[in-house]
Amino acid sequence: MGVRKVDGSGLEQTPELRLAAFIVLGVAFVFILLCQLVFLYFARKRKSVSAH
Repeated sequence: MGVRKVDGSGLEQTPELRLAAFIVLGVAFVFILLCQLVFLYFARKRKSVSAH
């Protein structure tokens, strides 16, 4: 992970650029995780309401 010295566009990968890329990926992962948790919350809530 993060082994290449040059990325696909020909830009040299410095430690700062790698850190920025991992932060962006981490933020995207957290956003998707939060969306899934909100969906799960409402799906379970709807299931429990329809059971009663």
